[in-house]
Amino acid sequence: MSAAFPPSVPSSDGSSDTPLASQRQALADLARRERFFEVLARSVADQSCIKLVLAKPRAAAGDWLKLSARVIVLRGEPCLSLVYHHKTRDITKNPPIAEGLAGVREWLSETGAFSHGHLFTTEGEWQLMISKRGKIGLTHTAAAAPTEAPAATGHDRAKRRFLSLDAPFLQDLGVTDERQRLVPAMARKWKQINKFVEVLDHALDEARFTPPLTAQGTPSPVTVVDFGAGKGYLTFATHHHLTHTRGWQAEVSGVELREDLVTLCEAAARRRQLDGLHFVCGDVRSHVPARLDVMIALHACDTATDFALAIGVKAGAAIILSAPCCHKQIRPQMHLPEVLRPMLQHGIHLGQQAEMVTDSLRALLLEAHGYDTQVFEFVALEHTSKNKMILAIRRPRPRHDEAAHRAQVRAQVAQIKAFYGLQEHCLETLLPADAGNAPATR
Repeated sequence: MSAAFPPSVPSSDGSSDTPLASQRQALADLARRERFFEVLARSVADQSCIKLVLAKPRAAAGDWLKLSARVIVLRGEPCLSLVYHHKTRDITKNPPIAEGLAGVREWLSETGAFSHGHLFTTEGEWQLMISKRGKIGLTHTAAAAPTEAPAATGHDRAKRRFLSLDAPFLQDLGVTDERQRLVPAMARKWKQINKFVEVLDHALDEARFTPPLTAQGTPSPVTVVDFGAGKGYLTFATHHHLTHTRGWQAEVSGVELREDLVTLCEAAARRRQLDGLHFVCGDVRSHVPARLDVMIALHACDTATDFALAIGVKAGAAIILSAPCCHKQIRPQMHLPEVLRPMLQHGIHLGQQAEMVTDSLRALLLEAHGYDTQVFEFVALEHTSKNKMILAIRRPRPRHDEAAHRAQVRAQVAQIKAFYGLQEHCLETLLPADAGNAPATR
């Protein structure tokens, strides 16, 4: 004998408030919630999870603004890196996967700290939303299918990747797994690598660069030095782009102080039989190449950036790519103009000003030595705080007013130094004073 229920009576929001309808709603909400956590657990397990963001805090969250999570590996064990974003600080914890997922489940519940969950995976995006009345919504947006080449133009154009995930060296460097899938923890690094190759590609086009010819009229290998190569992400990517995409011969050297990284990268280069790619142990002060077409120095600390820039200029490099790191030389020298004292009394503002002055002078000094320079954001701040790039392209021929232009730029350098009371800029000291009068040649 079946139980009798009173007829359904629609509520003011269109839902039914009978026990049966409430049970159905509760079951549907539970199914959506469990579906979200099932996808989350699976994406973590198969390494397709890019990141998770919990947002729209409730009273239980206190001063939390949001929580973000991504998978990392610590001491060989996968962990869920949790960043607790508070109003005045961020706190990072790295619990084991199971513990981290349990915490996420608790925080994203009817009584938890957050009411919205946004999961980003390589297969698409999932959003779980819990209303004030406890009703749960779940949406899914599939990732766009990859295309071989963009068929549309303008804003509808598919984003071009300058490097493919099937490049074998990416597995050696831990960017991809054995199935050539992006390791989630390396998503930011992957974006940085592609952005760098994009900048290099555009610079080669802007410089109208072609490999120099030998005495016999055949193309010489393009010579590149990457100072402070680290784990070699950009060194490998540069060699791959020049040889595979551009179809040139290339002699690419990664110079790095840490011997263990040199050994790792050199072994990977030999294992992949990458002719023309080598890694050497040394630093920017001792490694002076015989010839140089492209000079790279990303995050060379303090005046190491200036030594690298000076080597590029003296060697007549066609392209110089530098992402400065810290700026310790200029800040202690700065005498603050009276009008700026109220603004620069705060340490963070003074640091930002010292950074701007240091890199502006670097760009001007390169300009005074025959280069067209640009200073721009390399990648967004969400990916790295060290996001500034100085790009210098050697002028293939002198301007019609070359001498006057260089004199004007040198005068601008002197004015800036006088304004801030600066006695010395390392790059200016390293570059010969009379080089500014020489025409740009290769």
